[in-house]
Amino acid sequence: MISKVKAKKYIFITGGVSSSLGKGLAAASIASLLERRGINLQMLKMDPYINVDPGTMSPTQHGEVFVTDDGAETDLDLGHYERFTSLTLLRKNNFTSGQVYQQVIENEREGRYLGKTVQVVPHITDEIKRRIHIATEDADLLIGEIGGTVGDIESLPFLEGIRQLSTEVGQGNVIFIHLVLIPYLRAAGESKSKPAQHSVKELRSIGLFPDLIICRSERPIDAPLIDKISLFCNVPHNNVFQSVDLDSVYKLPLEFHKQHLDARITELLGIWASEPKVADLQKMVFNFDNPLKNVRIGIVGKYTELTESYKSLEEAIRHGAINQQVRAELDYIEAEDLEGKSPLEIEQRLNKVDGILVPGGFGERGTEGKISAIRWARENKVPFLGICLGLQLAVIEFARSRAGIENATSAEFSSEGNQLRSGVAVIHYLDGQNQHAAKGGSMRLGAYSCTIFPDTLAHHLYQSKKISERHRHRLEVNNRYVDQLKNAGLVVSGINEENNLVELIEIPSKEHPYFIGCQFHPEFKSKPFLPHPLFAGLVMAAIKYRTVID
Repeated sequence: MISKVKAKKYIFITGGVSSSLGKGLAAASIASLLERRGINLQMLKMDPYINVDPGTMSPTQHGEVFVTDDGAETDLDLGHYERFTSLTLLRKNNFTSGQVYQQVIENEREGRYLGKTVQVVPHITDEIKRRIHIATEDADLLIGEIGGTVGDIESLPFLEGIRQLSTEVGQGNVIFIHLVLIPYLRAAGESKSKPAQHSVKELRSIGLFPDLIICRSERPIDAPLIDKISLFCNVPHNNVFQSVDLDSVYKLPLEFHKQHLDARITELLGIWASEPKVADLQKMVFNFDNPLKNVRIGIVGKYTELTESYKSLEEAIRHGAINQQVRAELDYIEAEDLEGKSPLEIEQRLNKVDGILVPGGFGERGTEGKISAIRWARENKVPFLGICLGLQLAVIEFARSRAGIENATSAEFSSEGNQLRSGVAVIHYLDGQNQHAAKGGSMRLGAYSCTIFPDTLAHHLYQSKKISERHRHRLEVNNRYVDQLKNAGLVVSGINEENNLVELIEIPSKEHPYFIGCQFHPEFKSKPFLPHPLFAGLVMAAIKYRTVID
């Protein structure tokens, strides 16, 4: 049943008290329920930081960079949005203060403001509203999330922008949802609402009055505290909801549904919609809560101090596990800790995992440790998946160990580019993709096609000859050495025909049960209801490996 919407509707979600409360997950969960009610919606993340995009920010600063089909480097919350809904998001679904100010300054330089003094209000706020309207095109409802925390100076133009928009589109077409932290003080033995009250007070002082409040807490909130929040924040009791810590983020939509959050939203917005279809959510939660066995996947990376650097990766592994009703345990292994270690020491660190994944990344730090892990996985027939840099290092390892290119390396690991001081660049830069180009615009970004060859593991997994996957990298396999690698036993199972570039490599199944690398980032397209073939395959191979060693 398709919903009936007379005018475009808007939901804006803000956060208070603390960052990292889960505004993105709350927005994605609400979208999941409303989409299941038949509502045609779109989503938008507005980030207050001045960076033009997160592409040049360290993953340890900001977490993962999510990539869209049209090549935008965006906030990791867009990954949540895509995983929880059927949406395929684009560049228009995320913008930053940097992009807004850049556009306004360009407009001023071109004389578009006719000599007027350019100010935050109205010029910056008008640009914010323009981008909100672009994101709402072809949708009946927009769910927009404001990054950061209410009270941050950076977010004030965004809050003013949505305040203005709410008056322009009319009462009944916009609701504001405020997510607040309710801390539990163990010494006092009780939860406290005062920080939430002050956050709402701050919001109201700039002209925004929350219609709904979601209380983020580590334990359930009792009725008296809900009453107190309702009273002091001037929000009806039945408009105060809870978001309590869960052992799986995929339980959150059902928890909101049990509290009738989606019904209250449609009521406030005047949307007639059917009850949401949640059978697939219930099945997923059942599989998560009732695993038949456990598998342990080792992730050998260099951003392991902040696992949000690998958020989509984590979720894609879990998608493959939930789909097969197993529990995936993730073992983060710092790549630098494997460097310079003896084979016995590497064996002792890695022999507890049932599969190894080497993710993408940039720079030379930790690469020899990753190569050691790849060699161990190849020689011991442990299931292996290499992504982006993981593929490149797998090619380097194979070239050194099997193809007779003992000094094989990557052009990335030399300041002189392709003209290495020493070593053979089996991985190299294409024209225009070098370390001297602008960091934010020198990569192969977004969706590219890949032709998969028959009778390969890749073809067996994808069950397709033609696929499209998202990329984010600067270097490629050097075609000068592909024949030499093939003659040594490496299988090139997928290529981009337009540019004649290697996209997938593997070791034949007669030699290894599951060894595959991809130049793209498959984690960006995995969903809990439709796990990506490469991750589902890794989990399945890990299950078989554990069965054999047990």
